[in-house]
Amino acid sequence: MDALDREILSQLQDDGRLSVTELATRVGLSLSACHRRVRDLEQSGAIERYRAVISPRAAGLNFEAIVFVTIGRTDPETVAELEDTLAALPNVIEAERLFGDPDYILRVLTADLESYQRLFDTALGGLPGVQRITSTLVMKKVGAERAVPL
Repeated sequence: MDALDREILSQLQDDGRLSVTELATRVGLSLSACHRRVRDLEQSGAIERYRAVISPRAAGLNFEAIVFVTIGRTDPETVAELEDTLAALPNVIEAERLFGDPDYILRVLTADLESYQRLFDTALGGLPGVQRITSTLVMKKVGAERAVPL
């Protein structure tokens, strides 16, 4: 990856709806050269996907919790079942496995506290292999979602 690829990635990260024509102009390449580089970046996995960033509030998701999960069993079957279950829960918008304690950190969005309690009681509390779940409520977002530093 060279400086031009990094500039293309930076431009697309700022505005994924840029046309290839506009992108080529911004990075100083011909249309065909820019298109080829974008295609190569997509095929290499440097560009994972394109998407719109949706406001949770606009979607009626006004409640956010950070959930810490400690598991009691770490055998491969239990871990796989836990991760498959988490991946199937649409309100769990981020899930990361960690080294140390806790074992997982989740970002959960729901409409309100009552909805979160229902999700906790019906799904989160019954996750396979879980020893302890601790939740903390997000008071406010500080700063915008950050881009990958290029």
